[in-house]
Amino acid sequence: MAVPPNSTAELRYPYDAHPAPGTTIEVAPGVRWLSMPMGGSLNHINLYLLEDDAGWYVVDTGLHNEEVERLWHTLFQGDMGGRPVLGVICTHMHPDHTGQAAMITEHFQCPLLMTQLEFLHTRMMVGGGGGPSHMLNWQGRRHFQRAGMDMSFFAQMEAMWQARMEEARQKADATAQPGSGGGPMGMPFPASYQRLVDGQILQIGGNEWQVLVGAGHSPEHACLYCRQLGVLISGDQILPVITSNVSVQPTEPEANPLRIWLDAHDRFLGVLPPETFVLPAHNLPFYGVRERLRQLIVHHEDRMLAVEEACAESPRTAAELLPVLFRRELEPMQKMMALGEAIAHLNLLRHRYRLERELGEDGVYRYHSIDPTLPRRLNPKEHEDPEDAPMFI
Repeated sequence: MAVPPNSTAELRYPYDAHPAPGTTIEVAPGVRWLSMPMGGSLNHINLYLLEDDAGWYVVDTGLHNEEVERLWHTLFQGDMGGRPVLGVICTHMHPDHTGQAAMITEHFQCPLLMTQLEFLHTRMMVGGGGGPSHMLNWQGRRHFQRAGMDMSFFAQMEAMWQARMEEARQKADATAQPGSGGGPMGMPFPASYQRLVDGQILQIGGNEWQVLVGAGHSPEHACLYCRQLGVLISGDQILPVITSNVSVQPTEPEANPLRIWLDAHDRFLGVLPPETFVLPAHNLPFYGVRERLRQLIVHHEDRMLAVEEACAESPRTAAELLPVLFRRELEPMQKMMALGEAIAHLNLLRHRYRLERELGEDGVYRYHSIDPTLPRRLNPKEHEDPEDAPMFI
C-alpha cells in the first residue's frame, strides 16, 4: 500500500535521482549505491556495495534476467575496478533481491550471507514450493474459498500460474548453471550459505555492520546498520514512500505477520538514532527514520480501524473488505496479494480480540466487530483513502 504523499513531508532526500544503469554513487565512505531495472510501477531496485580492503560485498542482487546480469558485468569492470566480490548479502528471499545471487557467487566463488529462514524459503521457492502447488492444492483452494472467492478466481489463477511456470521452465533450461540449484521457478540459487543472526557484527572496510532482523514482509529480513557511518541498509523493511506487502499466505493461513512487522518497527524505533541515513531497496535514500517508522505504524493502525468499522456494520468476508483497503477493481494476481494483506489485518484484529470469525455453512469466514470500545474510537471521516492496488513489494 502507498502512503499519501503529504505523509512524507518530514522526510529529507539528499538525492533527487537514481544512479544511471551500470554506474554507482558513493553515499557514505565505502558505501556505493546502484539501481537495477525491474518491471512494475517502481521500475527499479536499489542495491549497495560495501568496500573492503580486498574487494567488495554486494547487498542484494536484482532480478534473474539477462539485462541485470549484463549490467553487473559492466560494474565488475567499471566502478568496481575489477576487484573481486568477497560475499553476497541478501536481505531477504524475494526474487528482486536474490535473482543474481547464483551468478555472482559462482563468478567470484564467494559465499552467500543470509538469515536461515530467508535462505530456506528461497531454496523452497526455487525448488517449486513458490509455484502453483501451494496456491491450487486443496489447502490453497480452501484458503481462498474461506476468504470469499468464487470458482472463477481459481480458474484465472490456474491459467496464470501454468503460463508463468512454462515460461520459467524455458528460461531455466536456457540459463541453468552448474551447482546453482535452479528449479521449476527458473531462478538458480546457491546451494550453501553463511548464516546471519540478529545482533551479529560484520567487519567490512574497517566498519562494523550490525545485523538487525525484522519480519512480517518476509520471515527473517536482515537490515544492516553501521553506527560509525550512521547508515542503515533497510531492504524492504523500511521504505520511504510505500509500505511493503505484509500478507497471510495459503502456506500458513493462521499466521499473524502484521503483528510481527509492527513489533519490529517498535524495536527499530528504540535502536536507530534520529539522524540515521536510510538506504532502502526502493524509492530514494532518506533521512527521517523515526518519522517514517511512526508513519508506517499509524498507517496500518488506521487501516485496521477502517476494517473494524466495516465489520461493525455487518459481518464481512475478506473479499468483501477489499474495497475498504483498495480503490479499484483488481486483476487476479493483485487480488491474491490484496487478500493476503486483508487477512493479515484481520488476523491481527482477531489477536487483539477486536474481531471474531465465524465459518458459515457455505465454507466462508465472516468477521464481525466485538470490541465494546469501538464506538468511542470510531473515525469514519478521517481515514486515509483506500489505495489503488497492492504493491508487488
